[in-house]
Amino acid sequence: MVKGTAVIREPGGLHIRPAKELCSAAVSYECQVILRCRGRDFNAKSVIGLLSACIQEGTEVELLCSGPDEEEALEKMLPILDGTKS
Repeated sequence: MVKGTAVIREPGGLHIRPAKELCSAAVSYECQVILRCRGRDFNAKSVIGLLSACIQEGTEVELLCSGPDEEEALEKMLPILDGTKS
């Protein structure tokens, strides 16, 4: 398992567009992808799960990836969360 942290920089927090983008990236990997926020775990492969987290701008989250392509998945998804993806 690999993990990393990010601060949500998207104005409006993790709303539908960034949640969909993160979910689309997550489902392209075999590994399990969990978003941890405020002590709760959310399935990053579920847009509804991500939206249910109600994550606002400025919130620090942890991304946990576990499986065969975990490192590549973490590297791809952290920039989506913190808004540094080009």
